Amino acid sequence: MAQGETIIRFEKLSFEYGHNKPILQEVDFSVRRGAKITLMGQNGAGKSTIFGLIMGTLTPESGTLNVVKGLTVATARQVIPRAELDLTVREFFEKCFPKKVYDIDPKIDEVLEVVNVHAPHDRIVKSFSGGQQARLLLASALIQDPDILLLDEPTNNLDKAGIAHLTQFLLDYKKTCMVISHDADFLNSFTEGVLYLDVFTRKIEQYVGNYFDVVKQISARIERENMKNAQLAKEIQEKKEKSNAFANKGGQMRLVAKKMRLLAEELEEEKVDVRREDRTIRPFTIPVQIEVGGEMIAITSFSIMKNHKPVTRKANISLKKKQHLLLAGPNGIGKSTLLEALASGKALGATIAPGVRVGYYRQDFSTLNFNDTVFDSLASAMQKVEGRLDEERMRSIASGFLITGEVMRTKIGSLSEGQKGLVAFARLVMEKPGILILDEPTNHINFRHLPIIAKALDQYEGAMILVSHVPEFVKQVRIDDILDLEK
Repeated sequence: MAQGETIIRFEKLSFEYGHNKPILQEVDFSVRRGAKITLMGQNGAGKSTIFGLIMGTLTPESGTLNVVKGLTVATARQVIPRAELDLTVREFFEKCFPKKVYDIDPKIDEVLEVVNVHAPHDRIVKSFSGGQQARLLLASALIQDPDILLLDEPTNNLDKAGIAHLTQFLLDYKKTCMVISHDADFLNSFTEGVLYLDVFTRKIEQYVGNYFDVVKQISARIERENMKNAQLAKEIQEKKEKSNAFANKGGQMRLVAKKMRLLAEELEEEKVDVRREDRTIRPFTIPVQIEVGGEMIAITSFSIMKNHKPVTRKANISLKKKQHLLLAGPNGIGKSTLLEALASGKALGATIAPGVRVGYYRQDFSTLNFNDTVFDSLASAMQKVEGRLDEERMRSIASGFLITGEVMRTKIGSLSEGQKGLVAFARLVMEKPGILILDEPTNHINFRHLPIIAKALDQYEGAMILVSHVPEFVKQVRIDDILDLEK
C-alpha cells in the first residue's frame, strides 16, 4: 500500500470475545512503514479490536501478529480517566511519556494548535467542555509522535476548523497512520489504501487507492456478485424445470433428470455470499407526539462560555411542530451544555410546554444504561410511552436498525459506539417525542446510514434542535432557523 518495509503483519489471526462471539477469522494483512491507511467496516465488525491487538491490549486466540520491535504505538483514548480530570494541561501531557520530557511547553502548543484548542498550560482539564476534552485526548496521541499512530473516529467533536487542522497534520505526518472514520471527505484527503473488515467472513480485504475509489470498487463488486447470482438463479430454475419434466416421462429420461438435478446443485454451490454487512438501515420515521400542539419550546436567553467565563445572551426563539432549529458555534462555547439543560428542563431562560415528551440523543450515549441489555433498553422505552410491550413490533423496529437477536441479548456497554447510536435511534422511534434534541447524531455512524437518518430528521414533524459539525449531513435536513451562539 506504500513504499517501505512491512512493520505490521497479521497472519491467520483469529480473535473472539468470550465464547460464541468471533470477531476475526484467520485474518491476513500487512502495513508498510509510512502508509496512510483507512480501516473500514460495518458498525460492530471489530475495527477497534484490530487497534487493540496492535496496541497489545488484546491477545489473539490463534495465528500471529508481528509488529517490528522498537516501534512506538499511540492511540487516542475514548475518555479522560477520572484520576486525570484534576490535572493541569501540562501535567496531563506529561503523563503521556514514560520519562520526564524537558521543555515540553512548545510541544504542547504545537499539538493544541493541530486540534484547534487554545488554553493556558495551567488550566485544569475538567474545566474543558466534552468536545474540548475529546480534542485533548487526540492531542495526547499526537504529542507522542509515535511510529504508528492509530486514530479511532478522530473527527468526532471537531468543528470545521479542527478537521482542517487535523487533516493538514496527517498530510504532513511522515510516519505510519491508521484511521477509523466515517467522514468521507476527511478520509479522502490523505488515504492511500483501505483495509476492509467484512463482518460476514470476518476477514480483511486490502484495497489500493483513496477512500472514494475503494467505495466504488466495493459497490462494483457487490453489483457483479448480485448479477452473477441472478444469472445462476435463472440457470438453476431452468435445470430444475427440465429435471421435473424429464422425471415425469419415466424410463431413460429419469437419468437425464438426475443429471439436471446434479447440474442445478453444482450451480447452487457457485453462488457467492454477497457482502451482507453492506446492508443499510431501513428507512424509518420518528413518530411525533400527537396530543400536543402550539408553542413547544421558547428560549428567551441562554448562557455561553466566553474567555472561559459564562456569559448570558438574549434570544427570541419559539418552536412549534415542524420547526427545526440548528444550534451553531465553535467547540467549547457551550452547545452540549445548553442541549443537556434544555432536555432536562433546567435551562434558565427556556421553557418547554407542559406534557411535551423530549427525545434526547446525546453524543456520549449517557442517556443509555450501559448495564441494560439492548432488549431491556428498547422494551423500557416502548413501555414508558405505550404502557405495554409489543415485542413483535419492538423486534421489527430493532431489525430495521440492524439490531439482530444476538445484539438484543448483548449489554449496551459491550456494543461498538456505532451500534449504541443505532440503539439510541431505535429508542427515539419508540419514544414518539414532541421535541427532538440531537447532539452530533452522525458521530460513529456508518456513512451508508447517514442519508437515511438525515431523511428521517428532515421529515420529522415535531420541534427539533440539532447540533452537527458535518455540513453535508446538515444540508440534507430541513432547517428553519439557526441560533449561532458565537454571534
